[in-house]
Amino acid sequence: MERRELGKTGLVVTELCFGVLPMGPNQFSLEPEKGGELIREGILNGINFLDTAQSYRTYPHIKFALDGLKDAGSEVVIATKSAAKTYEEMEQAVEEARKALDRDVIDIFHLHAARVDAGVFKERAGALECLVDMKAKGIVRAVGISTHSVEVVRKAAEIPEIDVVFPIINIEGLGILHGTRDDMARAIVDAAESGKGLYAMKALGGGNLLSDREKAINYVRNLRGITSVAVGMVSYDELEMNLLIFNGQKVPEDLARRTVRTKRLVIQAFCRGCGTCVKICPNGAMTVVDGKAHNDREKCILCGYCAPVCPEFAIRLV
Repeated sequence: MERRELGKTGLVVTELCFGVLPMGPNQFSLEPEKGGELIREGILNGINFLDTAQSYRTYPHIKFALDGLKDAGSEVVIATKSAAKTYEEMEQAVEEARKALDRDVIDIFHLHAARVDAGVFKERAGALECLVDMKAKGIVRAVGISTHSVEVVRKAAEIPEIDVVFPIINIEGLGILHGTRDDMARAIVDAAESGKGLYAMKALGGGNLLSDREKAINYVRNLRGITSVAVGMVSYDELEMNLLIFNGQKVPEDLARRTVRTKRLVIQAFCRGCGTCVKICPNGAMTVVDGKAHNDREKCILCGYCAPVCPEFAIRLV
């Protein structure tokens, strides 16, 4: 599989990044051993780039995968993120990741900022300062931001402390904030030209674009400025399919059929309508109607961000 340097970070990553979000408790709830075995299989088949986050609760899955590897494990590039706002909160998040992953150094650490606008850099100045300090100490190799916003990508291009940008982009423009698909594509090019490393999320629109997945994936992987594409995987069939696509090989029809799955957001009857999910949803897909949370399927990209913040555990992505 093709490997490329991610901006000016010195990190060389595979074009396919293993997205670890969906195997965690926010979505499919794979046991760490089962999920770890799948991640390990991906690494043994050439993937060297993993994307996770503090809120995904998938550090145990990655730890299990790496524990079963030797030299191959040491070459794996791990990106994680935290929604921490203050210096102290981010410091705790970095230490949590180091301990949970059993790694002295975290390759990429992002500000996890899906929904917010360009004001995030002021609002989370303390957290960003912490990451910059951690990089100076050699604890973090690259500082980044994960975002759904065109404005944030544009602003990140101007901030020298930001090394990596992880934006949403897909062929239908699903989930993009503060601009269109083409606006985001232009912002990506500008950020890359300013020296930032960029890899993309939600190429399949949270599973909404599986009907023509190769077209959807190839749109993103061929965008100027994009080094790698993070794709979530929870089965060996999905891993095999994505390896074939990114290695330029034909996907058998029976495999393509087996990997079409429809995710859905389930809101349990005991939801009390507190509105926490409304505040966190980056796409404006959640509302409270008659005292209960309601999901607008036309706006929802099945990102799963609402599930972990629900105080009643009333939301699941299945």
